[in-house]
Amino acid sequence: MAASHAHGQEPILRVHSQRYIQFLSEAWARRDEIEPGLEHVLPSHFARPQMMRYPSGMIGRVGFHMADTSTPILETTFAAILASAGVAVNAAEEAVSAGYAYGLCRPPGHHASAESAGGFCFVNNSAVAAAHIQQLIGGRVGIIDVDVHHGNGTQSIFYQRDDIVTVSIHADPSTFMPYYAGYEDEIGEGAGVGFNLNIPLKHRSGDAIYLESIDHAIEFCASRGVEALVVALGLDASEHDPNGALSVTTQGFLAAGRRLGATKWPTAMIQEGGYLSDILGENLIAFLGGFEESRTSRDGP
Repeated sequence: MAASHAHGQEPILRVHSQRYIQFLSEAWARRDEIEPGLEHVLPSHFARPQMMRYPSGMIGRVGFHMADTSTPILETTFAAILASAGVAVNAAEEAVSAGYAYGLCRPPGHHASAESAGGFCFVNNSAVAAAHIQQLIGGRVGIIDVDVHHGNGTQSIFYQRDDIVTVSIHADPSTFMPYYAGYEDEIGEGAGVGFNLNIPLKHRSGDAIYLESIDHAIEFCASRGVEALVVALGLDASEHDPNGALSVTTQGFLAAGRRLGATKWPTAMIQEGGYLSDILGENLIAFLGGFEESRTSRDGP
């Protein structure tokens, strides 16, 4: 696993707007414009779909760019954001040069859209990695998101594009975050029609359906001609995760890793969710071990 190094903002700006990244970079320094002495920056107002004007004041910009109250900006947040995105870029480069890599990105990213933070996510690391790989290889890249929550930010970033294929396997969002996206009829728009696939699963459905969905995701990517892959590696589908939504076992994560490792594509695995539980580390080891077992047991890509 490569160490993180500075890549600047260019890889981030492939998937996020300049004004959003500027907002993230200056929000802490301008917090007194909201209220003197704030210990963290969080929204008190939220832009809705019919509210499209971009305000000049910081209090309005906070509500424009932040989707919830679970993603506060603190003094060192922007430095952490840049470091996390740098890990994703490193993993992308290592995947292309060496076949596969794992990026332990924190903060995570798949709920971040082009102009919005939310769900503990600021910059969409999986999207950054996919766009960087696409630049390196010049071919189509797939993203398979196995987090228990729908990758709504990733979907929105690439929804009108056909050079990045997006697949999300997640718990049925009708009663589960992010609620407003992640349904089967969301297939893309414009050039992106047919390049987005959502696989919402019944809650507590367990290993078998989860693994069948991963097979379906791989087949979907193959049918769209992808040449490389990003796995948005959420571990919160675990039976021991505090969410308790999909009940995947450690053996299920091992099998998931084996399935994804058996593909021919250069693959960057980017860490997404995984709430604290005693078995969290074991599930990560199982997934990565299964992936490496499959990848190293075959004769090259």
